Parts: sequence; structure tokens; C-alpha cells
Amino acid sequence: ATCVPADIKYPTDLGLLNQAREQTEEIIDILYEQLDENENKKPRTYRNTARKEYLNVAKKRRPSKKQRRKAIRKQLQYLKRNLAHIDRLLAVGAKLEWLSSQKHKILLVVNEVYRQQLFMHENSLFRVDNRIVSLTQPHVRPIVRGKAGSSVEFGAKLSASCYEGYVFLDRISWDNFNESADLKAQVEAFKTATGYYPESVHVDQIYRNKENRKWCKDRGIRMSGPALGRPPKNISKETKKQAQLDERDRNCIEGKFGEAKRRYSLDRVMTKLSNTSETAIAITFLVMNISALLRRIIMTFFCIYFGKNTVFP
Repeated sequence: ATCVPADIKYPTDLGLLNQAREQTEEIIDILYEQLDENENKKPRTYRNTARKEYLNVAKKRRPSKKQRRKAIRKQLQYLKRNLAHIDRLLAVGAKLEWLSSQKHKILLVVNEVYRQQLFMHENSLFRVDNRIVSLTQPHVRPIVRGKAGSSVEFGAKLSASCYEGYVFLDRISWDNFNESADLKAQVEAFKTATGYYPESVHVDQIYRNKENRKWCKDRGIRMSGPALGRPPKNISKETKKQAQLDERDRNCIEGKFGEAKRRYSLDRVMTKLSNTSETAIAITFLVMNISALLRRIIMTFFCIYFGKNTVFP
């Protein structure tokens, strides 16, 4: 499994609330323009003051926890005021139809962002279910990876398998999931395509749990990697060699992930919608498989041609 980062700015609670506040200010301006200025007074948003208070903390290299919490509380108060102004404008005659579909969607997202951030602020928490990290791409979720380079990534998590140099995309999800649960479905899909179970499966450590091992053993499938429990004191040369070969085969899928990200721009998905992003990811692996097939066809042609004409000694 791997994570495909989306094209979003690195999210912070303070930055997300500032963006939400600015969006509500634009929505207030749009709704107020349609009303009679003589009968309705434009709501005060204190946008300049709110902007200065945000920049006072955002420009600091390492703001303290107390400063961040105070700034978040102020932005929550400004956002609450703006949402109340929008409700009052709707009550006196403004209509949501005056907003574009994009602004209407952002308004719904802003309400959910306010609810999540208020809940975390009041309860001194740093996580919440279905956490929104982008106003324009609310489907993106933080994916905890635990890697040295980036412990958290923001994008889609996918599970894939590799057979004979071709990659098969098994699952795409915007929420985090345990990829070990996909092993059975992947092996069954292999059997459906080929008519038989594989002789062995080469998987990462997270797949080597007791349930998956028993399931593979019952079907005569050898699973790569050491057995569960305490390792034996003496390991034969054959076992070491087999483990080395298994690890070499398992590295194939890791290489495919690296190839997709380095050569096929999968290190950052530029599409904005969830369905278009999933399509872009699937097409990337399709193009990779087509390229692998073309390489094999070309190599086969050269081998046959040069073999018949004996160009090389």
C-alpha cells in the first residue's frame, strides 16, 4: 500500500480557520449585494482586525502552544460571527441561489470545519473523525504513515498487487485503512483471473498476521517472511536464500510505486475532485502496464530478429 498526495497546501488548524473566515466574508458580500441597502445594514465582519491577528501568529517561526490556541479561539469567534450574519441575511430575504455552486459547497464545508475545530478546541483534542483539511477538497483526509520523511500524508491511500511485472489496483480510499485485510480478496482475484492459487505471496510485515497465515496455509500458499513468534537460533542457508529471493520479489511492487511517483507524476495528484483523482490514479497504473507490455513486445521482436540474422557475435 502507498499514499498518493493531493495538491493541497500543508494544513494547519489556524490556517484552515483563516481560509474559512475569508470565504464567509466573500459570501456575506455576495448575499448583501442582492438586498436593499436602505432597509438592511451591512454586517460588520472585522476582517482587517481578524487578518492582522492571524498574521501576528502565522508569521512567527515557532509560535508557542498558548499563542496558537489563543489565535485559534479568536478565529473561531470571527467565524461564528460570520456564520450568524449569513443566517440573518437569509432570514431577511437573501437566497442561497445567488451563490455559485462552488460557493454553496464551500459554505457547507465551512460549517463542518467550524464544528470540528470548535469540538477539538473545547475538548483540547488534536484529532476528530472525518477531519477536513482542505476547503476546496473536503474529501482529502490525513493518512498517518509513520515514515521518517513524512509521518502524515494528505491524499488517497491505495492497495495494489504485482504479478509478472503488471500492477493491479485493488483498492482506493480517502480514509485510512489496514491493508492486511485486502490480502484474501487479492488472492481470490488472482485465482479468478488465472484459475489457480499462487504458489507463494510476497508481502510486507503488516500482512503477516495470524489470520492471513492460516488462510494461506489452508490453501497451500506459502507466505514470505519469518514465522510469528521467537526467531530460531539456527537458520539454514536454504532458508536464508529463500528469504532473500522472496524479499527480492517483494521489492517489485515497491519499485512500481516509485516508478509511478517519479516518472508518472503520481507523487502529487493535480485533479481536484475525488472521482477525477481516482480516475487519474487508475489511468496512471494502466499506462504503466501498457508501457511494460510494449517493452516486452519490442524486446521480443529484437530477440527474434537478431537471433535469426546473427547481427551480434
